[in-house]
Amino acid sequence: MSMKSLPANDRLTRRAMLGALGAVLVAPARPAASGKPMRGVFPIMSTPFTESKAVDWEDLVREVEFLERCGTHGMVWPQLASEYFTLTKEERMQGMGVLAKAAKGKKAALILGVQGPNTQAALEYVRRAEEVEPDGIIAIPPTEAKTLEDFRHYYRSIAAATKRPIFVQTSGGARGINPTIDSLVELAKEFPHCAYIKEEYNPIIERMKEEVKRRPYIKGIFSGAHGKGWTYELRIGADGTCPGSALTDVYVRIWDLYQAGDHARALDVFSKLLLVVNIDSQIPGTFQYLMKRRGVFKTMVSRQRDYKLSEEAIAEIEFNFATLKPYLRA
Repeated sequence: MSMKSLPANDRLTRRAMLGALGAVLVAPARPAASGKPMRGVFPIMSTPFTESKAVDWEDLVREVEFLERCGTHGMVWPQLASEYFTLTKEERMQGMGVLAKAAKGKKAALILGVQGPNTQAALEYVRRAEEVEPDGIIAIPPTEAKTLEDFRHYYRSIAAATKRPIFVQTSGGARGINPTIDSLVELAKEFPHCAYIKEEYNPIIERMKEEVKRRPYIKGIFSGAHGKGWTYELRIGADGTCPGSALTDVYVRIWDLYQAGDHARALDVFSKLLLVVNIDSQIPGTFQYLMKRRGVFKTMVSRQRDYKLSEEAIAEIEFNFATLKPYLRA
C-alpha cells in the first residue's frame, strides 16, 4: 500500500512511527523491553468484587501474588473474562496503577488492556498504560468499526502511541469485520512491536497455521477460550495461551512438560484439566467458585450475573477438581 493511498490521519501516523521505529529489528519470540519473554501462560485476570459489587482492589493484588506463586509467565487485565465492559473508565485507570505496583519486581510480564469502542477511547487507556509502564499492552478490536480500514487505523494509532509489545485480539470487536491474516501481517511489518496475536477468530487452528508461516513478522501466537485446544495449538507452533486465572498452575505444568519434551504426560494433565474446564459450561460459576475456594477472592460476586451453586453442583466441581490437586502450586 502506498503512502498516498492511505487516509490523511494514517499517513501522519505512519510517517511518525516509521521514523521512531526504523531501528527495531523483526525477530520471532523476542523478549519485551523489560526482558520478559512473551511466551507461555498469560491468564486473563478475573476482576474481584465485594458483596456490594465494588471492585475489591485488595483481592486484585492478591490475584497477582497467586499468579506469581503459580509460576505464570504473564498476566493480562482487563479483558472479556475480567468483565471489563462492566468497569467504569475510572476503575480501569485505577486498576492499571494498582496492578503495575503489585506486579513490580515479579517475574511475570504484566499486559494491560487498552481497548475502547473507538480509536480515541483506546488512546486514553494507552496514555494511562504508558504512565504505569507495563511490559506490554493488549487491545480488543473496536466495537464501533465499520470497515477493515477502521480496524487497521485503530491498531496503527495504538502502535504509534507506544513502543511496548502489542497483542492484537482477533475477537470481541464489531460484527462482520474479519481481521484477515494479511491485515495482521501488514500491521506487524509496519510496526514490529505490534506482532503478537491472541487468536480467537474461526477457523482458529487454520488461522494459527497460517500465522506460524508468517514468521518472523508475527512474533507471538496465543489462544483464548480456556486453552481448550492447547496441546493441538502447541504442536502446530503456538507460543502460549490466555486462560482464566483459577487453574493457572495447571496450565504452567502442562507448558513445562511440553517444553521438556514429555508430551505424553502433558496430554495426561491436559485431559484432567479439561474435566474442570468443561464442567464450567454445565455449572456456570465454576471458576468464580474456584477463585474463592483457593483463597484468592473473598466472594464469587460478578457484575455480569449472580452465581448461586447448589450443594450438588459444588460436589461435582470438587469431584473434578480433585484430579488436579497433584499439579497445584498455590
